[in-house]
Amino acid sequence: MMRALLVRNLNKLAVPVFWRAKHDYFPRTLKLHNGEKSKQLFSSKEMDRRLNRIRSHMEKDGIDACVFTSYYNMYYFSEFLYCSMGRQFAMIVTDEKAITITPSVDYGYPWRRATCDNISYTNWRKDNFYHAIQQQLQSAKKVGFEFPDMGASLKSFSDVLPQAKLVDVADAAMQIRRVKSPEELEVLRQGSRIAELGAYAGIKALHEGVPEYEVVLASTNTMTREMAAAFPHIDIRDIWAWLQSGINTDGGHNFPTGRRVQKGDILSLNCFPMIAGNYSALERTLFYDHVPSDRHMELWEINNKVHRKGLELVKPGMRCSDVSRKLNEIYMEHDIMQYRVIGYGHSTGVLSYYYGRDWGLEFLEHVDTVLEPGMVITMEPMIVVPEGHPGAGGYREHDTLIITETGVENTTASFPIGPEQNIIKN
Repeated sequence: MMRALLVRNLNKLAVPVFWRAKHDYFPRTLKLHNGEKSKQLFSSKEMDRRLNRIRSHMEKDGIDACVFTSYYNMYYFSEFLYCSMGRQFAMIVTDEKAITITPSVDYGYPWRRATCDNISYTNWRKDNFYHAIQQQLQSAKKVGFEFPDMGASLKSFSDVLPQAKLVDVADAAMQIRRVKSPEELEVLRQGSRIAELGAYAGIKALHEGVPEYEVVLASTNTMTREMAAAFPHIDIRDIWAWLQSGINTDGGHNFPTGRRVQKGDILSLNCFPMIAGNYSALERTLFYDHVPSDRHMELWEINNKVHRKGLELVKPGMRCSDVSRKLNEIYMEHDIMQYRVIGYGHSTGVLSYYYGRDWGLEFLEHVDTVLEPGMVITMEPMIVVPEGHPGAGGYREHDTLIITETGVENTTASFPIGPEQNIIKN
């Protein structure tokens, strides 16, 4: 009696029914189109441009469909940035359709946020994600995947698509993302502006004894409020800052701690406002309330010299490897090449501390990519002197550079570098 009553009540609901009296109805996929499509960050013209470019590559290489699984490519081609939580996501692009495959736990959100269609898979069966992929690609003979992102799961895709030849499209997609559109560049400029506001807020919060995390909170709160005001229609997510002090400056990605700032500390302030998955950054070396030692000052000035030289070298037609080698000469001239720990800059765009990176656009000796208009790359020389050595600490400056037809636009140039401005006395 109770079971029959429950079934009748479930059948009245205007939502998918996951349960029946005999447990014989467990849908593997669902269309959860709940509400209306959200206002997007980019125009439909911009999103069509991106899809047309990957479709042109597919036509050229005889590829029937592409399956994107990475954060960056799913977002780039659909404007949906997923939250994995250990679940699998994908986007399928063919010459006729674009559709995301997402877990049903997120219900209508993936459909609302994406510029394309969406199918959700349930967890009634372990392989429902692969079943959803298979249903969309039953006739595909050649399918593009991102091999570097796949790992062991590539075999699972191969098992459910036995009729298809699997090919790697990771590099092709990376090259498509590499040259930015005018809309992307404007979002990047806004991100740089917000990063500067965050940096000034962080500096204002500096005082003797303040924990690193308190400075970070002041910076992040300022960037969050400004982003919400400038882009009220987007998700507010992945906005972060780091303040590193003393020994914590030695790593480029060291998170804030409870360490308290002391007079004479070397500091690294890093602000990262993420506008719906689009990365911007500003990073500066600071010293707190004390003139640095002679060795600290010498090292700081050398790193700033490298940074300024890098800004001069970056222009269309320049090879990334040549920029790196020319900047090496300055470190070698001052006999501190052993303190260099990273390359001199990397691409930006769809990027975060847990996803992204264009390994073909970095200032490293083995990267021979030629800079061209529309590319965006950072200039961020960094050296680290270990504890116990004169001038100990990490030194890093970071600017964001848009390659133009005639030179470069530095979107973070208005925030100064060097001891004239960045010995902070609050």
